[in-house]
Amino acid sequence: MRTENKGNIYGINGPVIYLKGRTEFKMSEMVHVGEEKLVGEVISLDKDMTTIQVYEETSGLRPGEAVEATGEAVSVTLAPGILNNIFDGIERPLEQISEAGGGAFVTRGISVDSLDVEKKWQAHMTVAVGDDVHGGTVICEVQETTAILHKCMVPPDVKHATVTYVANDGEYTINDVIVKIELSDGTTRELTMTQRWPIRVPRPVHERHATSVPLITGQRVIDTMFPIAKGGAATIPGGFGTGKTMTQHQIAKWADADIIIYIGCGERGNEMTQVLEEFGELVDPKSGNPLMDRTTLIANTSNMPVAAREASIYTGITLAEYYRDMGYDVAIMADSTSRWAEALRELSGRLEEMPAEEGFPAYLASRLSAFYERAGHVESLNGSTGSVSIIGAVSPQGGDFSEPVTQNTKRFVRCFWALDKSLAYARHFPAIQWLSSYSEYIPDLASWYTDHVSPKFVDYRNRIMTLLNQENSLMEIVKLIGSDVLPDDQKLTLEIARVIRLGFLQQNAFHPEDTMVPLEKQFKMMDVILYLYKKCRDLVAMGHPMSVLKSEGMFEKVINIKYDVPNSNLQILDTYKKDIDDFYNRVIAKNS
Repeated sequence: MRTENKGNIYGINGPVIYLKGRTEFKMSEMVHVGEEKLVGEVISLDKDMTTIQVYEETSGLRPGEAVEATGEAVSVTLAPGILNNIFDGIERPLEQISEAGGGAFVTRGISVDSLDVEKKWQAHMTVAVGDDVHGGTVICEVQETTAILHKCMVPPDVKHATVTYVANDGEYTINDVIVKIELSDGTTRELTMTQRWPIRVPRPVHERHATSVPLITGQRVIDTMFPIAKGGAATIPGGFGTGKTMTQHQIAKWADADIIIYIGCGERGNEMTQVLEEFGELVDPKSGNPLMDRTTLIANTSNMPVAAREASIYTGITLAEYYRDMGYDVAIMADSTSRWAEALRELSGRLEEMPAEEGFPAYLASRLSAFYERAGHVESLNGSTGSVSIIGAVSPQGGDFSEPVTQNTKRFVRCFWALDKSLAYARHFPAIQWLSSYSEYIPDLASWYTDHVSPKFVDYRNRIMTLLNQENSLMEIVKLIGSDVLPDDQKLTLEIARVIRLGFLQQNAFHPEDTMVPLEKQFKMMDVILYLYKKCRDLVAMGHPMSVLKSEGMFEKVINIKYDVPNSNLQILDTYKKDIDDFYNRVIAKNS
């Protein structure tokens, strides 16, 4: 029987369509569905049936309409113009869609180029005729934004080739031929600024390195207590209203990554609108230029088709790997992977697959691992070093961390920032619960903290964590019999733990000095808190009651360090030890 690379719709089930009979479609191939040429992807093949998931609304489709193959997998376009842009889940620019469709809603079947093919970029060539090149070799450089120099590279599938033609430095579109190479088999290949890469295939690297440098976010509870490494993976699980999105916003604004990719995966439309508006107004603290100069947003709201939601995180990670290959440190915010898992569950249900726990497909864990394993600190094919750090939010229903998405995510990340509903309701933000959270990166990062901040940094962190654990144990007693019966040394532990909670762990995103805190200030704040604890412990040991110590107001003064000490003048912190010594001497003098 003759086969061909097109077919006709036999059945429709929401975003899933079926083609009866044998076709020459390939697994994961992109197809155009129906008269409006909706974008779809082949997800199942057998001799009698081809199954396709459609990334757009299928209302109005009918059996008998044609389905045409494109000959390539679902891929993204990689070239200058990605940054300072807003895409949907399959890399279609929302601004161009709005102009072409004439409205605020995404028009079905609309076909726009992922990137501007008419804009001319000033290109500086970095190869010459006769040079030997291979996958990853940088052939030209383009100043994509004021913040980022875009490095156009030889596609990764080229092993060995010789440059036979190089265009002069000048202005070119992303589809103009700028270099020609002769492959080892004698064939000639023309190179432009553009690459296409399938979203479900990780880009190749030369070598993966250990993660030994922290991703500094300016958030004390993260940088000091539960750090993430550059090239690491972290998750933020939390119920509704606990601050997942706000925490990710803070990290996106202040993290010392070169490039930020924010994926709004199945979130509420008004929340995504707020993200888009906020990011457009933000100023990059490093350069003073707009933050969007090094940011890409992928907006896939909850009312968009579920299949596109499922693809959006792969689109984001592929863009991140492309910039990683240029030698940049990239941070991805995926908000939220629960919505992505729900899209998987809906598609799986329509495919009539055997459900696993809570209706999620049996392959949920493998899909999560395939995503998080694409994080890493690597040496790329051209020898440059870059990283992709993934921070994924999880939205467990009712804040239940025992549900499948949270539990499976914990298996593949080494950093767990558990958001707590009671902290959020008490207005303690970030609402990261220090007793439930953990970071396995601390041993890997200890030497960096020793070399770049202080040899005492990790020790101080551990001592503060010990005090918080002691407070938790004492609170069990307090709930039963009250705090009045505790001895003064235990009352001191509770008071210092309060200072740590309010003065160190709690952070005000809207205060100019507290929204982002450098590591040096974080260390000095710990130093002051622990010095206060040491002096108060000595006073308690001498028999001075806690009521006297608290009446001096020193604890409140230390709590307010985060507001009172400017980040630009940390020398003021050195005076706090003298103030504590004066407080120590005052208490002794009063009660002697």
